[in-house]
Amino acid sequence: MENKRERIKRLLIYAAKCVSGVLVVMLLSWLLDYRDVVWVLISVMLVLSPDGSDAVTLAVTRIKANIVGATSGFLMLLVHPNMILMMSVAVFITVVVCNIFKLEPATRTALAATIIVMTHEAGQHLWDTAVGRVLSVFTGCILGLLITFLFHNRYTKQTAEMIMSITDRGGE
Repeated sequence: MENKRERIKRLLIYAAKCVSGVLVVMLLSWLLDYRDVVWVLISVMLVLSPDGSDAVTLAVTRIKANIVGATSGFLMLLVHPNMILMMSVAVFITVVVCNIFKLEPATRTALAATIIVMTHEAGQHLWDTAVGRVLSVFTGCILGLLITFLFHNRYTKQTAEMIMSITDRGGE
């Protein structure tokens, strides 16, 4: 069983990853004058993982699942514009393909990507929205993976250990 210190360390690293995700997305959206950040933010958060031991592996699994979900949603939009029927088929395909590719731990994130790609606001063009959301999901996945790499390298672990040792000494 993990001790209190390890739980706090994991919590702080996960919170820092999530805050970093928000800051990076908002900075890039400001630099690129991109306003529809919500789907990128959601995709970043879906890729990030609180577990440090296999965070990179889980991030890659979630990215693969997001690609499955976004692709199945987009392809079903190409087949027919009936949202209820095609979303149901896309959800079914997403679950089956995730199972085939052994991506079960990330099926929920794949389903989120499917729904993100397939929904659009009234009055907006279906294809523009779908393509934009596919790009948003992929961008969020890439940013989430980069943040995971940055936080799960030996330098970050050394910094976290230093911070924890300083806080431990302060509490004595």
